[in-house]
Amino acid sequence: MSSSHSLQRIRKAVFPVAGMGTRFLPATKASPKEMLPIVDKPLIQYALEEAVEAGIEVAIFITGRNKRSIPDHFDKAYELEAELEARGKHDLLEMVRNIVPEHVTPVYIRQAEALGLGHAVLCAQPVIGNEPFAVILADDLIKNTQRNALAQMINAYQHYPSNILAVEKVPMEQISRYGVVEIDPLTDRVGKVRSMVEKPSPEKAPSDLGVVGRYILTPDIFNAIRESSSGAQGEIQLTDAIDQLGRQQPVYSLQVEGRRYDCGSKIGYLEATVEYALEHEELGEDFRAFLQQAAASGLF
Repeated sequence: MSSSHSLQRIRKAVFPVAGMGTRFLPATKASPKEMLPIVDKPLIQYALEEAVEAGIEVAIFITGRNKRSIPDHFDKAYELEAELEARGKHDLLEMVRNIVPEHVTPVYIRQAEALGLGHAVLCAQPVIGNEPFAVILADDLIKNTQRNALAQMINAYQHYPSNILAVEKVPMEQISRYGVVEIDPLTDRVGKVRSMVEKPSPEKAPSDLGVVGRYILTPDIFNAIRESSSGAQGEIQLTDAIDQLGRQQPVYSLQVEGRRYDCGSKIGYLEATVEYALEHEELGEDFRAFLQQAAASGLF
């Protein structure tokens, strides 16, 4: 591993948002799945807030067709702001103005074809340059009581300055949906990755640790992506490139603490909606009362 990125701070994060979101059609026909709201905030905003809280200063969104609503969401909305100001709705005005904090620079890069997660990450190279960086998949929503998932990974990076994958224990009947790692354990939560398999059948899975949507990668990943041929479904898989990179430099896994909701699936999305609604400052009590009443009346 070259020392050039051994102690560099993680300042940049890539948000691949060019996927089709077919599991949520027709809702995602003209609007990206990352704009689906959990109560009153879209998934992509939760992802950006996590990154900002973890110290990210440059947010790189890899977008595709039908994704205009993402830059629009993070852009300044003059008419809306003027209207809120005129009506004296200062709390809402403040909220709308601070969706992207002033010290954070959003960058939008168009991915012409949806060629997989590896290709989406490769699109970010001109902005990343020669720095280590984070990747956040917005449809993996990870709720924490203390330190958020990306902050946990950046903390781990200070001890293991190389590539780090977020992992969690996955039930074997779901293992074929994940990239799965084989590790040598270093601590109770950190392992050194020996190999990775993309979407294995349960009998071929090397462990029950599935990779979830948070990564810290060194810039050497870009060459590894170029060198790895297209894998499953003809897409350029990030997993394959990381596996290749692992032959030249260390790759670590971190079991992140927190409750993950797979908001790429309808059931995970609904679970997140209910749980976030129950904890919502304004709605929580009323929503809890509604659920209790619905249960008492035999609705479920």
